[in-house]
Amino acid sequence: MTGETGTARRPQPRPSADAARLPRQRDSSAVAQLRLLAAVGTDKHRFDRLVDWLAQWHAQATGPITLTVQHGHTNAPQLPGAVPFLGHDALQQAMIDADLVVCHGGPATILEARRHGHLPIVVPRDPARGEHVDNHQLLFARRLGAAGLVALCETREALHEALTAGAADPSRYAVAADPDAHEARRAAVARVGQIVDDLVTRSTPRPPRWRVWSRPRPGTEEIR
Repeated sequence: MTGETGTARRPQPRPSADAARLPRQRDSSAVAQLRLLAAVGTDKHRFDRLVDWLAQWHAQATGPITLTVQHGHTNAPQLPGAVPFLGHDALQQAMIDADLVVCHGGPATILEARRHGHLPIVVPRDPARGEHVDNHQLLFARRLGAAGLVALCETREALHEALTAGAADPSRYAVAADPDAHEARRAAVARVGQIVDDLVTRSTPRPPRWRVWSRPRPGTEEIR
């Protein structure tokens, strides 16, 4: 093939599949159609609260919105773009394409969202509502929320306010994409493991520090 000048053009290398999935910086300009990803993870517990809150917001939202709702073991919501699970590659692509990411408090999901340039809007699972076996998501998400690393939403009103603000200006929930966040992810997962260990330790009954010694009956030995 020759160019306009008659010189031969060198064939341009095609980007690899891995390169196509690398994080990109979020576009801070206004979007014509909001692309929103909601992910509840793969935990066996249902997370009706997050899905219901999202559906309520979507019903009264204005402007065109494209949804991808990964609802896991939660009953399929009456929302467009609802799927039970996404494979790893599909989830990566959904995060690349999304303008906003809403998710549960799973460390892996949160850190993947940040790796792709999102400040995730996080609703942690609450064990008191039957959404998880312990409160490590609450502890983890509150730590990150206090540090400004996630937009923590523990009420319906907080979630709806965050979504409305994000729909009006998605750049409010954009951070610098970090393709080298693997060490941070491992450290965070290790920290959550420690939190879970601490929870188990605190919930395990401790033996009493004192013992009642009864006087042995005649003809028996006292065993200590």
